[in-house]
Amino acid sequence: MLKIVRSANSEAVVYFLSGRIDEDHIVELQAAFDAESGPIKLDLREVTRVDRECVPTLARWQVSGIEFVNCPAYLRDWIGRVRTGKKH
Repeated sequence: MLKIVRSANSEAVVYFLSGRIDEDHIVELQAAFDAESGPIKLDLREVTRVDRECVPTLARWQVSGIEFVNCPAYLRDWIGRVRTGKKH
């Protein structure tokens, strides 16, 4: 289960995520991001687990300019490996 809370300020739209991210959530989040017109930040402080199949999409989001805030170290490592072509 993933809880998604959207908050907007003058700098960006911030999505606070809490729980587990799986492929269904990736589809839901992508639809939400597509509806936004300004900068987007993902606050991942409360994320407890991420399915490995989701990591390439997270890496693409980061490359496209979505800023990750409070990203757990293991997830930052996985995303870095995807971006450099290394296996995780």
